[in-house]
Amino acid sequence: MGFVLHDYQTTVKARVTLTGTGVHSGKPVTVHFLPADADTGIVFHLSNGGEGREFRALVSEVGATDLCTMLGDPAGEHIGTVEHLMATVFGLGIDNLIIEIDGPEVPILDGSAMAFVEAFDQAGIETLLVKRRYIRVVKPVRIEAGASWAEFRPYDGTRFEVEIDFESPAIGRQLFASDINPDIFRRDIARARTFGFMKDVERLWAAGYALGSSLENSLVIGDDNRVINVGGLRYPNEFARHKTLDAMGDLALAGARFIGCFRSYRGGHRMNAAALRRLLSDRTAFEIVETRRRERGRVAEMTAVSGPVYAPWVI
Repeated sequence: MGFVLHDYQTTVKARVTLTGTGVHSGKPVTVHFLPADADTGIVFHLSNGGEGREFRALVSEVGATDLCTMLGDPAGEHIGTVEHLMATVFGLGIDNLIIEIDGPEVPILDGSAMAFVEAFDQAGIETLLVKRRYIRVVKPVRIEAGASWAEFRPYDGTRFEVEIDFESPAIGRQLFASDINPDIFRRDIARARTFGFMKDVERLWAAGYALGSSLENSLVIGDDNRVINVGGLRYPNEFARHKTLDAMGDLALAGARFIGCFRSYRGGHRMNAAALRRLLSDRTAFEIVETRRRERGRVAEMTAVSGPVYAPWVI
């Protein structure tokens, strides 16, 4: 079974740093990852030469979902493109983390999550002596928008089933479906890169987006509907895997890990955030649980508890 149920919260063992470029701003940015106490959650500290600003990695803090997921005010202080980093936090099972960043956008790096995986591997992951709490989905919750939809369903594990459908024959209709644990995330999801179309570049540049995008950090589909990157795809269905990576990052903003299955068709950042808000707004659709004391060799049972202090439904 792909699902790994951990009893206790985690953080990183040591400080680690990454530098890169914002895919939309085109500006250099440095980000430091630091250990955090239990029940801290994931917290960004933005410093722009002054005292800085704190952003909690929660769906209640999401200010925009156009082309990326942004925390804060799009017209004011914010941190954009958090999804690949947050997917790594989710995929590797990191519960508590301080993220110091000196610019308004997380670096794009190679367009995937692998550099974040490598950074956290370098830092190491430490188990804390406080129980981890989970959001367990207990009834289906679904949203629809035109032909697109997304839903949470009860499931004995954490699973993603993400289907995409593009007119471009370079992508077409693709599905990625899997339970999630750190090994599966590393092997099957983390290396999938963000993607876009050459025909959209000038429009995006004119709107102030994709100023840092290149073939070094994005899969690009040319006007002839072919992938123009040297070396081609990393996975046959890399596009669907990257959409799964995005969904993981967006749902990591729940404030706790979820036990359930997330399914979507023709989704994206906006729909992921809307589905998560719909779930958390219905207290009959989920419960907060943690593992009971268990005997060696026996599967852990779950018991209902109060929610984390940093969770969006108690803010």
